[in-house]
Amino acid sequence: MDRGDPVLKRRVMFVVAGLGAGGAERVISLMASAWVADGQDVTIVAFDHPSAPVFHDFDSRIALVRLGPARGGGGRLTTTANRIWKLRAVIRAVGPDVVISFLTKINVVALLATVGTRVPVIVSERNNPLMQKASRGWNVALARLYPRAAAVVMQTRASLVCLPVAVRGTAKVIPNPIAPARPLPTRSAPAIFSGGVLVAAGRLTHQKGFDMLIDAFAQACGPHPHWQLQIWGEGPLRQALEDRVASLGLADRIVLPGNSSRPGGWLEGATAMVLSSRYEGFPNVLGEAMADGLPVVAFDCAFGPGEMIEDAVTGLLVPAGDVAALSCALDRIMADAQLRERLGKAAVAAVSRYRPSEILSEWSMTVDRCLAVTERSARSASLASDRTA
Repeated sequence: MDRGDPVLKRRVMFVVAGLGAGGAERVISLMASAWVADGQDVTIVAFDHPSAPVFHDFDSRIALVRLGPARGGGGRLTTTANRIWKLRAVIRAVGPDVVISFLTKINVVALLATVGTRVPVIVSERNNPLMQKASRGWNVALARLYPRAAAVVMQTRASLVCLPVAVRGTAKVIPNPIAPARPLPTRSAPAIFSGGVLVAAGRLTHQKGFDMLIDAFAQACGPHPHWQLQIWGEGPLRQALEDRVASLGLADRIVLPGNSSRPGGWLEGATAMVLSSRYEGFPNVLGEAMADGLPVVAFDCAFGPGEMIEDAVTGLLVPAGDVAALSCALDRIMADAQLRERLGKAAVAAVSRYRPSEILSEWSMTVDRCLAVTERSARSASLASDRTA
């Protein structure tokens, strides 16, 4: 796959929860589009409704199969069983050479849907399973099913601790591909905020720590009256965050614009970017901001920022969850234009190691190795069958 060798056409199937604005969806769009352009046969299976918006761009040659949510009543077990049945039917119809699934629960579904088949499954963790709430049943399923995977892909070295001990030694670390977000013609802030604009982006959930960011900005913004904080995204905590902003009397300084209308649109007019997450898997938004030349400030949360940023060289890292330290870092960024310029330039060079071509090559080699093992196993089984016939 895109290595200069003669192209061997293969049927690759991606499985994901939905096709919205998430980081996993962006990675799939980059991988799938590159591979179909390289002559591969690519199908993406999602469990969202067929009418749900598709946020990222997908090559028209990619087959999108949207199975929709589970119908009728029943609990989580029924929903999971419904997904397994639907996915198994699609796998039988398409006949993929390999299945690549993203996110913990979808990984379990993909592994169960391929039981009794010879289709190798590559599973990819995209967050921090240690911090996510999961029932004992899911944890048991992971421990039993992950050893069945042809490969387990993690995004950072530190995240290997999340895996069952039996698979840590064979897991593959592949960071996310980071492509520049096509900077818009101007990066100047609105005139009323001529000092600059801090941006943050992500779902409005507890994980993203926007409550802490609001408090940190409130502590730091006094000496910087011409700076604004924009928190992009949607989610269940919108009202709580808006109430927090109002209680601090900062409705004119902190805005929540919602989702950007296009990938990377949240970077328009930005002066610096801040990541306030309590935990991550590999923060795409941080990488995109760095690739776009923005100076960044981030909590050193598990996992990702500590492997992406060298403190005071390519960005500012502060202890995870330390609001006072985050406030001090924001004050430094807002006060020092030379620091912003130096960090922004260094950030671009730092994330060049995540170039899509490099990361896609790692994925291609992982797929090749898994398929080679599967083919050898099939030949061995065939020979053993012939000997006993």
